[in-house]
Amino acid sequence: MGANASMPIHRTRGELAVDVLFYVFLSVAAFTTVYPFIYLLVISLNETQDALRGGLYFWPRKFTFENYLYVFENQRLARASLNSVLRTVIQTVLSVFACGMLAYVLSRKTFMFRKAFSLTLVVTMYVSGGLIPTYLLIKNLHLLNTFAVYIVPGLVSAFYIFIMRTFFEQLPDGLVESAYIDGANDFSIFTRIIMPISLPVLATVALYVAVSEWNAWFDNYLYNSRNENLAVLQYELQKMIQVVENTTSGEEGEPTSRVISPLTIKSTLTILVTVPILLIYPFLQKYFVKGLTLGAMKD
Repeated sequence: MGANASMPIHRTRGELAVDVLFYVFLSVAAFTTVYPFIYLLVISLNETQDALRGGLYFWPRKFTFENYLYVFENQRLARASLNSVLRTVIQTVLSVFACGMLAYVLSRKTFMFRKAFSLTLVVTMYVSGGLIPTYLLIKNLHLLNTFAVYIVPGLVSAFYIFIMRTFFEQLPDGLVESAYIDGANDFSIFTRIIMPISLPVLATVALYVAVSEWNAWFDNYLYNSRNENLAVLQYELQKMIQVVENTTSGEEGEPTSRVISPLTIKSTLTILVTVPILLIYPFLQKYFVKGLTLGAMKD
């Protein structure tokens, strides 16, 4: 028995050919996914006038940090970066907790208005109040030119609630029933039992929220454009791109000692705003895949 187990497995040429094609396909797919970031990194690290000639693929011809120095010379970026980090962290924590509580309630079969609330949430995914009514609502709530406007409007999302609700529905009912017998209330059950065993779906939703909040800038433009102290990173970078484009078109003056272009600046900004998410994703990857799988299937 042991001798047979140690014998090598002979594979046919057809099976080897399929494996080779499979690995070639995966290699091409991986290269196609990674190369755009490599290309942007090469452009951002190349001298501007030389980059405009084209022909850059895997390595800068004239290596320089001038593009990054130009971006970091903006004195408002430090404050804007802090606002973006605070916004992302606060919104992620509060949104995951709020959506989780609503999802837990909707996952309980004993909840009387379960179907009505679920239907209402579905409607909000397809029907929006519109830009002008939303602005008037924000104004009437006195959220204009406040940091709270980054948090309150997006605190709850129907999409995240349904992902988490489906996950919670697959948990054994005995967990909740035994907790009830021990005298625990619903809030204690959710915080002490449900959340600790739901890390996959919580991490998945947290990653969704974090990426969305980190990339957001339009609400800054709509509601906080008059308060520079509340500007977020993406909004400041968007203004920087506009300045560069106006400069190259001759609408604004720029010292002749420095040559900049939208191509190199856009590549630099893309690298800068992508790196934080790339650094966080590996720590959440194992939860992300499992959370999507479990949250998308229902027994």
